[in-house]
Amino acid sequence: MGKRGILLVNLGTPDSAEVKDVRKYLDQFLMDERVIDIPKFKRALLVKGIIVPFRSPKTSKLYKEIWSENGSPLLYYSKIQAKLLQEKLGDDYQVELAMRYQNPSIESALERLKMGLVESIKVIPMFPQYASASTGSVMQLVMELISKWQTIPPLSIVNSFHDNRLMIEVFAENAKKHHPEKYDHVLFSFHGLPQRQLLKCDHTENYCLKKKNCCETLNDINKFCYSAQGHDTARLLAAELSIAKENYTVCFQSRLGKDPWVQPYTTDVLKKLASEGKKRLLVFSPAFVADCLETLYEITVEYYEEFKELGGEHVQLVESLNDHPKFIEALAEMAKSY
Repeated sequence: MGKRGILLVNLGTPDSAEVKDVRKYLDQFLMDERVIDIPKFKRALLVKGIIVPFRSPKTSKLYKEIWSENGSPLLYYSKIQAKLLQEKLGDDYQVELAMRYQNPSIESALERLKMGLVESIKVIPMFPQYASASTGSVMQLVMELISKWQTIPPLSIVNSFHDNRLMIEVFAENAKKHHPEKYDHVLFSFHGLPQRQLLKCDHTENYCLKKKNCCETLNDINKFCYSAQGHDTARLLAAELSIAKENYTVCFQSRLGKDPWVQPYTTDVLKKLASEGKKRLLVFSPAFVADCLETLYEITVEYYEEFKELGGEHVQLVESLNDHPKFIEALAEMAKSY
């Protein structure tokens, strides 16, 4: 029998921190119909006419703040994760890494699996919580590409792993290094999404953002909801670390545009906590499996500076999963669970 193919897919990163490469990345990312889910003509006007020309130079400066001799932190850790997973799984598997946007591309990674004559393909989108704009986009592109093959091998895709036991343990271990008991409050800050994308996931059309605290309990209606899965991740982490409900807040960062996004916004929570006299915050970013722009700059630099201006003293980021052996074990378990 042939090898089993494993495709790890993360979001993506520019090929360099220079403006031209950031422009290419943003253009591909934001033109995705699942990321900015408006008609294509309007999306093109918005992305190519406003967002990319004006945001590229600013975003390039931010990437330069986190770029290292190893290049993009997200790509650096993703490569290590793929390498360690290959070593753990052994010769019966072929592990390939891809980025949804830019390089290495999903198309090239799938081609390597095809040429490797794998007997099956398992896709693991590296997003703990399902969202149409992340996992859904990966699923769609993978299926579109493979549908053109004359011979299509058995294909399976991991939908989410928001409650993965080993992932929770890794985040908890990373947090314990910073002694959570020494902080006034804990934030579970997830990447934001427009509210309209959550509403589209509610097939009953009378639950999402209509029922009070609709995301705080995972159920049959919201089981694929990004926000509800995020709340579940936070609940499990809080339980693992014995953090009382009143001592943590689930919030959302990285807004774009004027439409309402998932709330509460992290910036608003910072203001509220500062007004209550909170001085030291411990911040998790459980939507990411590797440290990246959103963790290394948005939280570590921007939110830290904002909180200090509000009267706070310290914002401490809990490191992401990165190359932790337990996370590699978690990936191996997912790879083998056919």
